[in-house]
Amino acid sequence: MANLAIIPARGGSKRIPRKNIKDFLGKPIIAYPIEAALNSGLFDEVMVSTDDEEIAKIAKLYGAKAPFFRSTHNANDYATVSDVLIEVVSQYIKADRTFENICCFLPTAALTTPSKIIEAFHVLTKQKFKTVVPVVRFAYPIQRAFKDVDGLLKMREVEYINTRSQDLEPCFHDSGQFYWLNTEAFLLEKKVFTSNTGYIELKEHEAQDVDTLDDWDLLELKYKLKNNYGYRSKIL
Repeated sequence: MANLAIIPARGGSKRIPRKNIKDFLGKPIIAYPIEAALNSGLFDEVMVSTDDEEIAKIAKLYGAKAPFFRSTHNANDYATVSDVLIEVVSQYIKADRTFENICCFLPTAALTTPSKIIEAFHVLTKQKFKTVVPVVRFAYPIQRAFKDVDGLLKMREVEYINTRSQDLEPCFHDSGQFYWLNTEAFLLEKKVFTSNTGYIELKEHEAQDVDTLDDWDLLELKYKLKNNYGYRSKIL
């Protein structure tokens, strides 16, 4: 069963310049998902899709491959993850290489661990899903969310105003780490969240999506608490 790891990492990050290779506790942040993928032992190849020579060089330094550069069309602000994955898979098919499954890793997923990659892969293959995504449970019930209505604070779903929290359906959000995909199903539907998507659940301290500098600071804090920095917080 051939598996391909794909890490999309363009050079033109706007909110955090050069985010995908920014130093994170001593290494370029992209090194962390590369190493996690390699250490999982599941992949025939770990590659980085980029339009940037420096990112490609760093990716190779940490054990990934960058066999071709991303097209200009898929390196702009409007290209989706699906667009990039389709391009990568198509390039490999042209080179007469096919993979039964692909796993897309976000380049800032420093909290990704080999054990979670393996766990999600087992869910994908043993439970016959077409996609498996690690998710995090919302800490507060989203059914109790507020919204702004002409400057006034209103409940978004007023029917739940008196419902006990423990009686509300749990909801989840994307962890911002990786997506396991059956390649055939993905190419058919052309979207990461296919019609047959399963999940594994991560704890809140096990994941942190990174869009802002505040997110970056939280990621550093979580990483230090989880790893070998001389202490382990009781809150974990």
